[in-house]
Amino acid sequence: MGKWWRRMLVEKEELWYRVLKARYGEEGGRLKEGDSHCSVWWRSMNRIHDGVGEGVGHWFDNNVRRVVGNGRGTSFWHDIWVGEIPLKFKFLCLFELSVDKECSVEVMRTGLRAVVGRERLWRRRLLAWEEESVRECLVLFHNIVLQENVEDTLRWLLDPIHGYSVRGAYRFLTTSVDRFPLVSGLALARYIFCLTC
Repeated sequence: MGKWWRRMLVEKEELWYRVLKARYGEEGGRLKEGDSHCSVWWRSMNRIHDGVGEGVGHWFDNNVRRVVGNGRGTSFWHDIWVGEIPLKFKFLCLFELSVDKECSVEVMRTGLRAVVGRERLWRRRLLAWEEESVRECLVLFHNIVLQENVEDTLRWLLDPIHGYSVRGAYRFLTTSVDRFPLVSGLALARYIFCLTC
């Protein structure tokens, strides 16, 4: 099921993704978990993704980073594309004031750099200390060069060269038993079996 989570982050134009999006909705560039009426498969997908009851936490999200190319496929606020946490947590006040909480890196970069029209990014006029946070956001772009013809990609931190594999996820989870003592042998076997789905 780890493979499905990877595909959900990259294959957003495919029919199967659009069906899931229509069924469960999308928030922050990701499919919503759904309610109590969602399918057993979808509940299992979310449990595996979150690591619920398995002792390994958000193992998938913790091992994936966005690599920005043109900035169109990366959520400015929700994805981890710079630093170690999503910017919605680092700049919580600006996130709350943002008009478009789903905007891409490209859209926000253009908006923040604009001399005229920057105020349209926010629900109200910013206070002086909030403007300082905006300047901090602009500093993030000093080391980021958007490349018009390069799509945004994902980097699997456990194997940045070859990318995601069931073998790599298996290796991570089986060696995680030492780091996460709550993982029992039976729970780990069930968890790993679900990875191969």
